Amino acid sequence: MVGAGFGGLALAIRLQAAGIATTLVEARDKPGGHAYCWQQDGFTFDAGPTMITDPASLEALWALTGHHMADDVELLPVSPFYRLNWPDGTNFDYTNDEAALQREIARIAPADLPGYIEFQDYCTRVYREAYQRAAHSPFVEPGSMLQATPALIRLQAWRSVYSMVSSYVRSDKLRQALSFQTLMIGGNPMTASALNTLLLTLEKSGGLWWARGGTQRLVAAMARQFERLGGTMRLHDPVVRIATLGNRVTGVHTRSGWTAPFDAVASNADILHSYHDLLGDTLRGQAYARTLARKRFAPSAFVVHFGIEGSWPGIPHHSMLFGPRYKGLLDDIFDHGVLPQDLMIYLHHPTVTDPSMAPPGKSTFQARIPVAHMGKLTVDWDAIGPLLEQRILDEIGRRLIPDIHDRTVIRFHYSPRDFAYDLHAHLGSTGSLEPVLGQSGWRRPHNRDDAIGNFYLVGAGTHPGAGIPGVVAGAGVTAALMLEDLSA
Repeated sequence: MVGAGFGGLALAIRLQAAGIATTLVEARDKPGGHAYCWQQDGFTFDAGPTMITDPASLEALWALTGHHMADDVELLPVSPFYRLNWPDGTNFDYTNDEAALQREIARIAPADLPGYIEFQDYCTRVYREAYQRAAHSPFVEPGSMLQATPALIRLQAWRSVYSMVSSYVRSDKLRQALSFQTLMIGGNPMTASALNTLLLTLEKSGGLWWARGGTQRLVAAMARQFERLGGTMRLHDPVVRIATLGNRVTGVHTRSGWTAPFDAVASNADILHSYHDLLGDTLRGQAYARTLARKRFAPSAFVVHFGIEGSWPGIPHHSMLFGPRYKGLLDDIFDHGVLPQDLMIYLHHPTVTDPSMAPPGKSTFQARIPVAHMGKLTVDWDAIGPLLEQRILDEIGRRLIPDIHDRTVIRFHYSPRDFAYDLHAHLGSTGSLEPVLGQSGWRRPHNRDDAIGNFYLVGAGTHPGAGIPGVVAGAGVTAALMLEDLSA
């Protein structure tokens, strides 16, 4: 197994639990992939993902062997899910307390309450078709897409998330509140398939959670479950080549010079890195890398981590600070490839739920903004980074923490270039392939390669897509294919 992100860990646990001797080879000094963390001066800065949905899909990885996730990691409920804030001072608390949520809607857009209720019914139908069924099924044959077509037509999957939301509600603020979640998996609400509205039901049905001590604690718990089952983990030794013979993989080679033969290999690495670099000396790798390079990739992100003096009980765990534009800002990021003057900031404040993330009397924050990937936005991040970091903190200070600069005791940023360098993320993309209908299902890279019969994929770049629930569901799909093939 190449890469120990959430998808790789989930797949490795499933294989090891089924009696398949599995080795995880991870490039970084600890497992997690995007879910990395840094610790300094008593602060813990989580790289993300910063929210856990569908915890049942994770608990299932322990249930395979009669263990309990709660014995290895504690999940804490987060409420409200988010506080949404607009430049005019309007706040909106989004939660799975339906009565409270409807009161919030009635406060800012009373005429839209009936439409919202109808929209929830639509989201539930999408959740059942697109997540409970399709996301857990392999799309490795053209016929699988034909079988799904009637459901896609019923659900108007060709429409965008924003278009579907707008058909039910008219308030601009409510349209933003019900569509921005698509950004969390690298999608543009204006173009991502309406099937991504399942994210709202996914959140509401399973709740929103935080792992005490940070997302890395959840990663460590998954690694512990894998190793207690007898799995082997090799850290800080990146795979540099997947060896092949004809149309079969035969093993892996790492930077340290370690080599090992395997009956099958699965990659949780970036999709283009897997084919262009790891399989780059094969005709299949070269050809498919060219195909992938022509596809649409999700944008990147610019992230500011900072620790400040004081506790802030009035700032919830998750906030979204919208800017004066929505569609125009998204157009700049996804289409025009410019760095806008206005900002849309996702603010993560874990210490309000989990004070252990900072020293006593201090708080940990992460501020993240979507930015165009490096294929569209070509700037010198050494020069732009400090300026953008300052702008983001200035805006948070203006809206939430007036003396933020005086209170800040530590801060650093993470740019698209860092995503590209540390994670081999193509163009610095944080979500791999953009979740549009033409890159979904059978038209997304398959969980089992079409040409190399014992090479498999898991993670954001394959079916069903990005996000913890997506890659964990995809691990189940890939595991089923591998177990079937290995037992044949």
